[in-house]
Amino acid sequence: MSGPSLSTSESALPTGSNPSPGKKQGIQAVMALSDFRKLWLGQIFSQLADKFYIVLMVFLIDQHLLLTSDKANILANMALDYDIDIGTRTKVITMLATGIFVANTIPAMALGTVAGVWADRWPKRRVMVASNALRALLLVFTPLFLLPGPQWLGLPWGYWSLVVMTFLESILTQFFAPSEQATIPVLVPNEHLLAANSLYQVTSMGATILGFALGEPVLKALRHFAASAGMDGGEFILLPLCYGLAALSLARLSLRESPKPLSQISVWAEINEGLQVLRQVPSVRGAMLHLVLLYCLLAALYVLALQLAALIASLGPSGFGALLAMSGLGVTIGAIAIAQMGHRFSRRRLTATGLGTITWALVLLSQLSGSLIFSLTLCGILGIGAALVAIPAQTTIQEKTPEAERGRVFGLQNNLINIALSLPLVLAGTLVSSLGLKPVLLFLATLSLIAAFLEKPWHRC
Repeated sequence: MSGPSLSTSESALPTGSNPSPGKKQGIQAVMALSDFRKLWLGQIFSQLADKFYIVLMVFLIDQHLLLTSDKANILANMALDYDIDIGTRTKVITMLATGIFVANTIPAMALGTVAGVWADRWPKRRVMVASNALRALLLVFTPLFLLPGPQWLGLPWGYWSLVVMTFLESILTQFFAPSEQATIPVLVPNEHLLAANSLYQVTSMGATILGFALGEPVLKALRHFAASAGMDGGEFILLPLCYGLAALSLARLSLRESPKPLSQISVWAEINEGLQVLRQVPSVRGAMLHLVLLYCLLAALYVLALQLAALIASLGPSGFGALLAMSGLGVTIGAIAIAQMGHRFSRRRLTATGLGTITWALVLLSQLSGSLIFSLTLCGILGIGAALVAIPAQTTIQEKTPEAERGRVFGLQNNLINIALSLPLVLAGTLVSSLGLKPVLLFLATLSLIAAFLEKPWHRC
């Protein structure tokens, strides 16, 4: 539904204003925009910092805060009280890291829409710069949390300080995200929005892969480099540096925004105005539904990847990351293809093709699970289908949402996506346990196929 819902009378979306012959197109066109390059660099540093943040928290728990076996009596007794098995170091790390993940997730699920309202009220450039600068400042204090101190509930005070810091860092992220998304259509002409969103998708996926894959080696290298120079704590330099560079890049934006008068209505009334956009603009509502459906499917696949990997003798459950990495590679390939050629096609047909591709990949995965080559290939194809759905949908929301409402609409979008990423993680595991892997894959394929048919791509666009 990244085009209008076809149960309505609204005409189909255009292909995105085909550029005139001779003009730069695709990634080359958006990279020629000076202010977009600054925004993009800010995104790169901010996205890398977000991924490095999670890695740093686990690294600190493992290297600094984890109670060693000869001092683990308090933690072990607490675990017994709650009937938790923490017999291995890995289980202890997992338990403590879960608290960090929860602290990171709560603001994302609860505050996105409210933060979106304030992103509309405040100048977007200042919001983006301030959120990154404050995150950098917040992380400067991290070494203090590793100092010896009292224990609360059997855990060092520093661990609880990291949980609080994560919560605050996530709150600041909720203000940055809708401001960043709402800035793209201000800086980029409509005919290049598809390419701009494709580039952002590639960057996000690349930051995810690089951040999680290289996070620990980079932290260890920085610690070693600082130690060789006679200093401690080199690992604490990385995140303030990344967030600081993001703030510096965004501070150089020439963003022309009309003065924002002091709002006379409540935040909740403005949230309702954002909901009115979804009610009154079918294309935005349809695009939002497609994003929610897509992220529900992807979240379910995070769980199913464990089951799929377990059926492959050369991988095993712990090798599920290879399947997710292939789907990430597929998203990157799809995003680059859309950036270069997407303007030639109707968004409705791009979306239907993406949903059809996901359907086909899920059906074949249910039949060919156990084969390494086929599973990796199908995960890559599924990623391509995801790009064909996500990028046109995001572009439609940017184009069709009134500029004054973009922050709150993107805040609502972030809320819905975070919920869509959370609930299926629980439901998919339960369904697989009761029904088995194959029926769940076919169920997800059916949902995707129904959504593809609702686009009626055989209609003239």
